Amino acid sequence: MNIHEFVGQYRNHPVLFVGAGLSLRYLNNSFTWDGLLKHIAFELKGNNEFYLDIKAECRDNGKYDYTKIATKIEQEFNTDLGKDRNGKFKKINDIFYRGMESENYLSRFKVYISQLVSELNYKEEKKEELAELKKIRKNIGSVITTNYDALVENVFSFEPLVGNDILLSNPYGSVYKIHGCCTDPSKIIITEGDYAQFNDKYELIRAQLLSIFIHNPIIFMGYGIGDENIKSLLKTIFTYIEPNSDNAEKIRNNFLLVEYERGSQSHEIREHDIDLEGFSTIRINKLKTDDFNEIYKSLSNLNLPVSAMDIRKVQSIVKDIYSGASPDGSSIKVNITEDIDSLDNSDKILVIGSAKSITYEHRNASSFMSDYFDIVEESNHHLIRLIDKINIAVTQWFPIYAFDLIYPNLEKSAVLKEQQRRKIEENVASLPCSVETTHTCLQEIFKDDSVTRANEINAIMWSTWNEKVPLEEVEAFLKQMPDKKGTGYRRLLCAFDYKRNS
Repeated sequence: MNIHEFVGQYRNHPVLFVGAGLSLRYLNNSFTWDGLLKHIAFELKGNNEFYLDIKAECRDNGKYDYTKIATKIEQEFNTDLGKDRNGKFKKINDIFYRGMESENYLSRFKVYISQLVSELNYKEEKKEELAELKKIRKNIGSVITTNYDALVENVFSFEPLVGNDILLSNPYGSVYKIHGCCTDPSKIIITEGDYAQFNDKYELIRAQLLSIFIHNPIIFMGYGIGDENIKSLLKTIFTYIEPNSDNAEKIRNNFLLVEYERGSQSHEIREHDIDLEGFSTIRINKLKTDDFNEIYKSLSNLNLPVSAMDIRKVQSIVKDIYSGASPDGSSIKVNITEDIDSLDNSDKILVIGSAKSITYEHRNASSFMSDYFDIVEESNHHLIRLIDKINIAVTQWFPIYAFDLIYPNLEKSAVLKEQQRRKIEENVASLPCSVETTHTCLQEIFKDDSVTRANEINAIMWSTWNEKVPLEEVEAFLKQMPDKKGTGYRRLLCAFDYKRNS
């Protein structure tokens, strides 16, 4: 069976279980566990022999215990830095002492780890593949990762959850950072003591993750077939699930391990037995390939009734109803009705009915504009099809060109393209001469005293339409604009959309 057929069988949102291999694929500053510890040891001592000596001490039955290696390096690292306040690692010491002043103990070793992986230095040659990865966001329920870096939350715009926050989480649109995160060095799990505490304290977290594994397809990415994280997970699952039961068979069928094989263009899923060493042998599905684009396209094209991100929004509404108030403190009004047309457009509405009736009907023109970049990045054709169902007035700004590229079967496309182009041309023709500058970047416009604050958007609009400034800068500016409903945002977005996609 190939990857398209395998993923096409999914009936609910898959969950990604992400390991170091994925970060190694896309980031210049990423490490294997062995590579990370070796790098730190070399930076501390200036040679590899220190690390090799420790590694030799931590070898048992032909395997290296990296939790023991990390424990020994942490002790040496913290001691050495304590003796050399203003040396090579002065910045790490600065952070350590600031923490101690406020009664917040941080291991210098873990602070250094967080510094090493906090910057996301993307590989230039992988940008197109990353764009395909981003498109699967609409169909991914959540992500579980053992990585410390912020790659997943950066690509998917999911909420990172660490430690006890996992217990209080909304599973959809979340990244479970089960071994900690670079944003909080105190919660990084890497040494023997860390793992012992993790095993003692996180039984409830494991139970929550187990529930996800039972009910959702699981795709392991960035791990090798013999990885201890996978073996440990499988042991946990089949401790609670009878290995020969129907549930066990369902879980096994839901598991897919994507294993990297340099240069391979294979798309075939094969069965593979994993020896759990004294527990049992578990058969799962495996794909060995270097063609991750094909995996991402299969997941992006998965036709599920509703986007995972929209499920998250529904859960947030239900949470508000339970609490009786919105996050802003305003009260919640709940209407139970069989006539949805009788409700006010401004109401927050959750419609519950037959499963067969699940469909997208909640979008309007305004939401398409405020969510423009998310919809385009994830190539969400399910949503874009709704453009034919919503009312877009002839006087309204609306950016149709990118949406038309993603879903070219829109009936309104030709009319909306003409409307968009006409409105832009009329607007640009009406702009004052003072905004017609020779500036080649947005920063120059902002620094130009002759361009008043009120005219900045006009100047950017004129420069975008006349191709004076880079579209990448215009895109970044649009994304950070706080008012996504204002006319300035809408007309500049339409100009950007036309220039980028026409």
